[in-house]
Amino acid sequence: MTPHASLRDTIAERPVVLDGGLATLLERHGHDLSSDLWSARLLRDDPAAIERAHREFFAAGAEVATTASYQVSFEGFGATGVDRDEVELLLRRSVALAAAARDEAAPGAWVAASVGPYGAVLADGSEYRGDYDLDVAGLRAFHRPRLDVLASTVGEGADVLAIETIPCLAEVEAVLAELDGSGVPAWLSLSAAAGRTRAGEHLGEAFDMAADVAEVIAIGINCTSPVDARDAVPLAGAHGAAVVYPNSGQSWNAETRAWEGPSAFSAEDVAAWLLAGARLVGGCCRVAPEDITALRDVLEAGRAL
Repeated sequence: MTPHASLRDTIAERPVVLDGGLATLLERHGHDLSSDLWSARLLRDDPAAIERAHREFFAAGAEVATTASYQVSFEGFGATGVDRDEVELLLRRSVALAAAARDEAAPGAWVAASVGPYGAVLADGSEYRGDYDLDVAGLRAFHRPRLDVLASTVGEGADVLAIETIPCLAEVEAVLAELDGSGVPAWLSLSAAAGRTRAGEHLGEAFDMAADVAEVIAIGINCTSPVDARDAVPLAGAHGAAVVYPNSGQSWNAETRAWEGPSAFSAEDVAAWLLAGARLVGGCCRVAPEDITALRDVLEAGRAL
């Protein structure tokens, strides 16, 4: 593997391009992700498909591959009869697949081990509401085993943890408590709307909480509409390096089971993001490789620098 600079050091010098919606690309390739395990199912059933998708994002200009571990948990897979040893294997496999794609397609790039929220395991949409049935202690206990496994891959395939789509301050407090003092670099990204967490708390409170944890290399938002990203990035950027990777901004029609409306994701938004402090920029759900290429081209052309 080609040695590369730390992601923390690199974003201190220049912005870095993230990938887009991994599940979106897998669905484009014809995979059914309708189960509660979402894209994590393919870690068992078709790992080559995940590696292929990572390579496609690297070819499109991404400099970071975010692993397919978002929906992987001991509880979620346990409900399908998978034992703890195999869940740990799947977590490690998610990193190995991204690292293999990186080493082949983009030596010198980075791998972010995805840590999804508690709500993702519930598979009931609560990661977009934050109305959890666990307190901070319960959330720490939930996150700890998976964090321990993924943290052990940092330096052994992964470069950083991507703690993402967090909807409420209680879960922010929980993951920060687990990170604090660990020495494991991570970014912390919330799902938000109108400058507030999905649970209705002010985003600035979450960013204040993260500012004192040395392990956090960037804070910001993901899986949020591009419109809401414009409000959130300045709040994050006021605390240092910001991470921003919104979704397409389309709406879901539950009756037709289809996304509606045009995409609001625009590479041109990166100019405003960078002015507001963003150093890690990319996309989330329904943001495709061609969108990442357009974002990269904006950066390379210097129009946003």
